[in-house]
Amino acid sequence: MRRVKRAEQTTVGWREWVSLPELGIPAVKAKMDTGARTSSLHAFNVRAFERDGRAMVRFEVHPIQRDSKTSIRVEAELIGTRVVRSSSGHSQRRHVIETVIEICGKSVRAEVTLTRRDVMGFRMLIGRKALAGAFVVDPNRSFIGGWPEGVERPRRRKR
Repeated sequence: MRRVKRAEQTTVGWREWVSLPELGIPAVKAKMDTGARTSSLHAFNVRAFERDGRAMVRFEVHPIQRDSKTSIRVEAELIGTRVVRSSSGHSQRRHVIETVIEICGKSVRAEVTLTRRDVMGFRMLIGRKALAGAFVVDPNRSFIGGWPEGVERPRRRKR
């Protein structure tokens, strides 16, 4: 493995808008989670099936937080299943796909597990395997890559 020079790494905030172009998902808010090894995506109605001898998975995604009306139906090649342990110690078997993730104008190919994230603050977590070598996370900043067109910025709360 070649060592990446810091100048080649892109700085990202602890939360960013990312896109998953191979899955047809133009924008989803994600948390850069250096504590998680693998990336995970909120998915529901997950069904594994076979097409032309290849393992596939079909699922739906609510890409926007607090919006259960907007959904995107996705099909992707299934590369396997994996038992993932949460920070609370709970284990869950998840389907795993591989796809391109675009963050702040840079693309990486990464494994992504599919799980229900309804009650979680972010629809997607970007784990350290996807971040390694390509990105540096600045925990003091958010949305360095900007906001996607058509997505409304939330108003600041008065304190």
